[in-house]
Amino acid sequence: MVMTLGTRLATAAAITVAVLVPFALLAIMVTGDWRPLHELDATITTALHDWALRHPGWVTVTKWWTNIFDPNPLRLAALGLVVWLLRRRHRAAAVWAVVTVASGGILGALLKLLVERHRPDFLEPVARAAGYSFPSGHALNAALVSGVFVLVLLPVVRHRWLLWTGVATVTVLTGVSRIIIGVHWTSDVVAGWLLAVAVIAATTMAFTHRGFLPVAEHGVDPSLSVYSKA
Repeated sequence: MVMTLGTRLATAAAITVAVLVPFALLAIMVTGDWRPLHELDATITTALHDWALRHPGWVTVTKWWTNIFDPNPLRLAALGLVVWLLRRRHRAAAVWAVVTVASGGILGALLKLLVERHRPDFLEPVARAAGYSFPSGHALNAALVSGVFVLVLLPVVRHRWLLWTGVATVTVLTGVSRIIIGVHWTSDVVAGWLLAVAVIAATTMAFTHRGFLPVAEHGVDPSLSVYSKA
């Protein structure tokens, strides 16, 4: 059954709110300096930092990983996907990809300025990063771009579990790598993932005739856009 535009947007709002609730709770706990969250963050970050100090070889590998999957290379990869879609005249899917990645990146940058959370500070840091900490830009953009790739490529791949496994690996390891090298708290990374899911759900519902779950199962239909007749 084809949903009307109003129904699609209402469903998008419901899904987005459902994902944004835990994100909002995290943001409130971070800005309010909620002690249990701070202690949990500190415990995990300290444990991983101590592990990093004992394993410099793995730190080098982790730094390579976090640099390869930095937001800018990820955006270039997304741009390549957009060009691929345009060459195949899939304009609606290309616009959806651009809107998803751009809106998520802008939201992440604005939230960093609003929350103004400082990064972990160690006497013996293994890495440094500029700017504020919440949410993690690496985690956010890894999840955003991975989500865009998986929803675009689902219709054309034979072994979908390989695609899902690949993007899940990139998303998880990119986020965890930021905690290991001590430039993000765990809640920063989780917040980045949650925000990415919310953005992908909202733009997918707004641009397609189908619900988010069918799209996540079968992929984005390049011919469907919010401007098409419902």
